[in-house]
Amino acid sequence: SEIQVFATNRHATSTPAVVRVAWAGAQPGAAAASAQAGGFQIQPKLYILAVGVAQYQHADITKLGLPAKDAKDFAAALQAQQGKLYREVEVKLLTDAQATADAVVDGLDWLQKQVTQHDVGMVFLAGHGLNDATQGYTYLPVNADPERVRRTGVPMDEFRKTLAALPGKAVFFLDTCHSGNVLGGSGKVSRSVLTNDVTGVINELASAQNGVVVFSSSTGRQLSYEDAAWGNGAFTKAVVEGLGGKANYQNTGRITHK
Repeated sequence: SEIQVFATNRHATSTPAVVRVAWAGAQPGAAAASAQAGGFQIQPKLYILAVGVAQYQHADITKLGLPAKDAKDFAAALQAQQGKLYREVEVKLLTDAQATADAVVDGLDWLQKQVTQHDVGMVFLAGHGLNDATQGYTYLPVNADPERVRRTGVPMDEFRKTLAALPGKAVFFLDTCHSGNVLGGSGKVSRSVLTNDVTGVINELASAQNGVVVFSSSTGRQLSYEDAAWGNGAFTKAVVEGLGGKANYQNTGRITHK
């Protein structure tokens, strides 16, 4: 079993201290015999919903260069873990034209139906996001309409509810505060850094109540960057390199969320 302990005061809640507790009462060879008989295997299965939008349909939403490739590269990096940490890796990949609002919500439904208490669920988002006065921080799918954000955007609350309800472990990778104007096609609306403050979203998702591990490309009023010379956005490039082995600082052969 795994026990998570949180420290909380009026300012914040800490990241969890995790302790694994193993029961050693079984007779020698019992676990192997159980596995041979088709018993439960502890090795988890990984489910990934990876979404990346660069080529927005609406003329007023600034197009990006690499989010679709970022989603593909992230999924490929985790698929390489099949047979290693995970007994199986299953991916639902939505990029550009596939990443409509309905498809993203359907992907969240798929994730919630698939993940069991023994598994891990991951969501990766790359593209534009903005704060809507009505529904808060909102991810912009490929068919987003700046004049109809409530009907065409996917609010972060959808992701929060799904990830917090997963019976297994949940990990969220958020890369949505890209540099440059979100609404720059017509010049009618400029994005200020303040309108894309994701700090509240990150804090809520990572709270003890929700228990989601969150990786974000930016916090507060920071921006996220991409450059064709890198082949990825800065965030995805760092994550993929880390998963590829560069984050193995302690030379244990294992990379954890810490």
